[in-house]
Amino acid sequence: KTRKLPADYVPQQLVQPDVPLVFQGDNLPYNKMRVEAAEALEQMFTEAKREGLQLVARSGYRSYETQVAVFKRNEQKHGAEKANQYSARPGESEHQTGLVMDVTCPTVNNELVVAFEDTDEGKWLQQYAADFGFIIRYPEGKEDITGYQYEPWHLRYVGPDAAQVIMSQNLTLEEYIL
Repeated sequence: KTRKLPADYVPQQLVQPDVPLVFQGDNLPYNKMRVEAAEALEQMFTEAKREGLQLVARSGYRSYETQVAVFKRNEQKHGAEKANQYSARPGESEHQTGLVMDVTCPTVNNELVVAFEDTDEGKWLQQYAADFGFIIRYPEGKEDITGYQYEPWHLRYVGPDAAQVIMSQNLTLEEYIL
């Protein structure tokens, strides 16, 4: 919420990771990520599958224009104050960086719900996401720091070294940067 991207920012080299996806179709922007994040996501999904888990990618890259529509819809449904607790304003969404993927599983009907944390997949991500360079970006109990409600499904790629520190010390990205 304190570091905004310009409306015309589009990351280079957006690719669709070769993982199970909620939304099917060719060239869907929200199935894409930056190359380094997509490769790490593929490795993570492969390992999870080896362990008998079913991760599903739901929402990656979102353009500024898409986030305008997303926030407006949430604002109309719940009001600006409530929407701002779980939905980024345009330019403030990490999805625009191409480094984020919202992840879910069939146990919760591929929805983005807090109950995901109680699934085998959610527990596995909490334990192993950092090994692949991902953090659970909006951890529980840190809402006053991140400005967003707890989202066990929102994975941000930061690289393995930073991810290990952030997750092992129960930090937010904001705390790590400081």
